[in-house]
Amino acid sequence: MPAILLQILLTPALTALVIFLTRRRRGQVAGWIAALSLFYTTCLAVLVTIEVYRGDVVFEEYLVIAPGIGLRLLADGLSAPTLAVILLLCTALAVYSIRYVEHRTEILYHSESTHAQAGYHARFFTLLLFFPAGFTGTILSTNLVAVYFFMEVLTITLFFLMAFFGYRERVRVAFVSLAWGIIGALFFLVGSLVVYSQIGSLEIADLHEMAGTPLVTGAIVLFVISLMMKLAVVPFHVWMPSVHAEHPTCIAGLLAVYANLAVYILIRVAVLPLRDDFARFGPPLMVLALVTMIYGSLLTLAQTDIKRLAACSTISQIAYSVLGLAALTIASVEGSMFFFLSHIMGKTVFFSTAGIVVYVTGIRDMDALGGLAKKMPVTAALWLIGCMMLSGFPPFSSFTAEWIMFTGIFERGVRAGPLGLAVAISGVTAILLTVAYTFGAARKIFFGPLSPELADTDLRDPPWTMTVPLFVVAGVSVVLGLYPGPMMDLLHTVIGTL
Repeated sequence: MPAILLQILLTPALTALVIFLTRRRRGQVAGWIAALSLFYTTCLAVLVTIEVYRGDVVFEEYLVIAPGIGLRLLADGLSAPTLAVILLLCTALAVYSIRYVEHRTEILYHSESTHAQAGYHARFFTLLLFFPAGFTGTILSTNLVAVYFFMEVLTITLFFLMAFFGYRERVRVAFVSLAWGIIGALFFLVGSLVVYSQIGSLEIADLHEMAGTPLVTGAIVLFVISLMMKLAVVPFHVWMPSVHAEHPTCIAGLLAVYANLAVYILIRVAVLPLRDDFARFGPPLMVLALVTMIYGSLLTLAQTDIKRLAACSTISQIAYSVLGLAALTIASVEGSMFFFLSHIMGKTVFFSTAGIVVYVTGIRDMDALGGLAKKMPVTAALWLIGCMMLSGFPPFSSFTAEWIMFTGIFERGVRAGPLGLAVAISGVTAILLTVAYTFGAARKIFFGPLSPELADTDLRDPPWTMTVPLFVVAGVSVVLGLYPGPMMDLLHTVIGTL
């Protein structure tokens, strides 16, 4: 198919323009228009992934602005499957958002006319579509400046979605998110300029020429700081709990992608082209990742707000991927990427189910809930599935990803001596904390006696548009968990060069 990568990139943005221009007439159906366009781009991404699996690499070049700066798109064994999974999540969350946004619009803007509420509905989906456009550009771009540009697109999109769809506290948090996002991206841009000063190129394919140059360490430091801020690794984690807890719950899975995508970028710009120079950062990053895993888990265990619990859990979960890529073995880096994809699927199910609880009950305090499984069995099943996905239970892909990743981490640990082995063992043990806070919350919310405040209310599971997309995501995770071979083969075509 001609210009297939460009189609994947531009379709969401063009659909957003159509929704914006026809918002007065199509406000209430904007969600379905967005979902259909994302389904189309997901199908294209799957076709590209199949083509790459057959041994091809898809490359397209457009808009050469200046020497070394242009829009070049590449789909290989690393970018193609990553894009396919992320666009699947975007499609699922677009469908999930249709009823959720309608409900929240009724609550937040109940005093306004139906016509005005339809405008808010259309505005939300106009902004939502810039997430898949930003994700696609970040993943497929071969140029450092283009990657920086699309990172900023994601940051600005998140800001507007929070600032113009909610209450005063959300506006404050939106500015926090914007500040952290811009500062992190600026570190990346400065690192890119350092690269250009040394090799005269901004192409990721030329980054290997930085090896051994006087400023290679400085460039890696700038990239690492930038991406650790995105990943919310200690001590750059302070923005995550408030931002991830206060955004519209229906985009929680997209914010998980927004943060986790830094794993992909770090592998692309530092781990693969500059392995020997990056190796000196491996041990300290492994220690930071372990500290973040434990701290994030303990922070999550202390939460009673259901959305804040899901938000804080992201801190610890992302750190698993950081631990894997910092170990710098083929198995650990491939497992790190596989875990990243597994985690964003699990977080989509887990956080979106938390959104269903708030949607149905209007309560965020877990201590005020209890016994909901009797009235909301489908929601309870989804929560338990999310618990299993995040905790690495078979048959979900997170189990397979952790197995592969920790195989590589232990391989590195054995070579590194007692300290390295201790880090590997501690990383595996930290999984128990994930089990504790996910299933502990399940016990509080869904089991035991029904809360007296809810006993006489007409609680029921939400519409199918909010549950079926989550079951589809869980189903994909099961397929990848039982049949990981094709995914690992794709990743190995690129990461295997280590």
